[in-house]
Amino acid sequence: MPTRPAAQGSGAARNARLRGLGSALGLAAGGTVLWSLAAALCAGWSLYAQGWQADDEARQVILVFLAGGALAFAPAFGLARLLSRGKPASAAFAAFFLSLACGTIGLTAALYAFDYRLYYAQWHDAPFTKLWAIQFAFTVAGALYQFALFGLRLYLPFGLAALFAASLWFARLPR
Repeated sequence: MPTRPAAQGSGAARNARLRGLGSALGLAAGGTVLWSLAAALCAGWSLYAQGWQADDEARQVILVFLAGGALAFAPAFGLARLLSRGKPASAAFAAFFLSLACGTIGLTAALYAFDYRLYYAQWHDAPFTKLWAIQFAFTVAGALYQFALFGLRLYLPFGLAALFAASLWFARLPR
């Protein structure tokens, strides 16, 4: 039975898309490992430089930053690929810089707020009552405020350099 040229072309295009998807997934997986380690190292170095002596608390903070970086990289990578498709390298740099920065900070802050909420839940009212909702909202808001004041500076100065390097790497990837 003869094959049609259109069917061969669409199969080749599909195979090329699958190869590209596999490459993108591999880059996202490798980037997730590297980015989460970079976020954890930034937090660890900042805590060390500030003279933290409490190992258990420092370890918990470093793990929150590690998890925030791990959760943020793949969605930021996908969003930046979507936003920069067919655009110049400068647009890809900006898309990844913003996606990765906002994703990392947002997810790390959310994890911090979740941990903060778990600690204070023991003093809150019964779940799903009006008072509980108010306590929940203000506890999360307080946690996010604390993260903005104290957590963001743990990314500096090395986190900004790592973000710049990661964005430069992304801008050089073929689109």
